[in-house]
Amino acid sequence: MPVIKHPDQRVAIFIDVQNLYHSARSLHQKRVNFKEVLKAATAGRKLIRAIGYVVTTKAGTEKTFLEALEKIGLETRERPLQEFYGGAKKGDWDVGMTVDAIRTADIVDTIVVVSGDGDFIPLLEYLKGRGRRVEVMAFGRSASQKLKETADDFIDLGESPKKYLMRIR
Repeated sequence: MPVIKHPDQRVAIFIDVQNLYHSARSLHQKRVNFKEVLKAATAGRKLIRAIGYVVTTKAGTEKTFLEALEKIGLETRERPLQEFYGGAKKGDWDVGMTVDAIRTADIVDTIVVVSGDGDFIPLLEYLKGRGRRVEVMAFGRSASQKLKETADDFIDLGESPKKYLMRIR
């Protein structure tokens, strides 16, 4: 089926920053060019919301990174990394992203989920059931196959590394 994107489509973008960060590092030993990801996700359409979900650390070393995300036009949502007894750590935004996407669904035509996490499959199914177009952007090699199949369109960031990746400084 052809991918239909036109300038009058209202689009909301939800970026799982940790998922992209870790995929880019493990697959390519590089950083994500979030400015290009945002540009490709918008694809010349009317951007209504663009939110990046970030896990912060006690050290606060991500302050400059958060400022850079805001500078390119991303709203940021921050959640502290949870550290458990025994050294286990957890930091994800799956529920927060899902709730924001559902809340936004009534004011947009298209929702772009930038994550390869298969936990978002029920969200995609729900949004499609509400008549929304759902697109996914992620690194194909680390993305859930079922997530890719569920989306109306899947953009593999790994197919254009020069566009979507930058060297680690």
